[in-house]
Amino acid sequence: MSFTKLSVSALALAAMSATTAAARDQISIVGSSTVFPYTQAVAERFANATGRPSPVVESTGTGGGMQIFCEGIGESHPDLTGASRAMKASEWAKCEENGVTDVTEAMIGFDGLSLAMSRESDFEWDLTLSEIYLALAAEVPVDGEWVENPYQNWSEINDTLPDTEILVLGPPPTSGTRDAFVELAMHAGCEELDYVANGDFDGDWVEQNCSRMRTDGQFIEAGENDNLIVQRLDSDNNALGIFGYSFLYENEDKLMGVEIGGVAPSFETIGDKSYPISRPLFFYVKNAHRGVIPGFEEFIAEYMSEDALAPGGYLSERGLVPLSDDRRAKLREAVLNGKSMEPLN
Repeated sequence: MSFTKLSVSALALAAMSATTAAARDQISIVGSSTVFPYTQAVAERFANATGRPSPVVESTGTGGGMQIFCEGIGESHPDLTGASRAMKASEWAKCEENGVTDVTEAMIGFDGLSLAMSRESDFEWDLTLSEIYLALAAEVPVDGEWVENPYQNWSEINDTLPDTEILVLGPPPTSGTRDAFVELAMHAGCEELDYVANGDFDGDWVEQNCSRMRTDGQFIEAGENDNLIVQRLDSDNNALGIFGYSFLYENEDKLMGVEIGGVAPSFETIGDKSYPISRPLFFYVKNAHRGVIPGFEEFIAEYMSEDALAPGGYLSERGLVPLSDDRRAKLREAVLNGKSMEPLN
């Protein structure tokens, strides 16, 4: 970082924190519940290696994290946010409005949006995206009409599925996991339906009509704590849950993944995109805080290390599907050098 850029950053922080009694000595991180365990692992490694206080990592959800991250520059605002989707143009506009204009985007790897159930389940689940849509959408086609979802049991959607109540626990609207699931599973499943595929409907129609999850009890918003979903699935053999692959990977003694179109979530199927609902994961760095918040540069360097991001690294041991060698090298160069992301329109 140049001396000029560092000086501007320091002055901005000093101005924003003039009423603060003492400098913050802990890195502050917010964001995605999916990215949370990876960032927490880096925070622990950083603290053990440097002897500095461990960064404070909060699981606020992607949307909540962006909201907090973009509120401003200074010690009262976080330094980094994790995200299970890319920043939206509306979020960038909020950042710009509040002077957060120098931001580095880091795509750290891939994750699968896993559907999972208890290992005690006596049914081998294999769903299509259209079956997932019909189970969870607010509106579906029935006898040629677009109506509120009437399906209560899985067998009503397909008679080869169990004659048990549809009960799926998943993330709230503030979650990047929810955003990604709607885009990758719900929209794609909707487009597979004969009613839509054979009709005169475009992508705008699908987005407007196929994005809402049902609210009559078959789909339950379980908050930002994915561990609560794991606990519920462990105690209810008929329930399914939606969360990032890392939580399935870490709880394989209790849970197993639902196949989608005959493909189970795994490092290999997420990495080669044969598993249909996979997505990239990100974090965003507030560059004005580099060189000002104690240890922040060192923390970023630890996150970018091969020990963390390479295949067999400690983040892949927690379920992160790594980038290729070439993409990791380009990522590391951009992040360590504080490359600013382009403004979003």
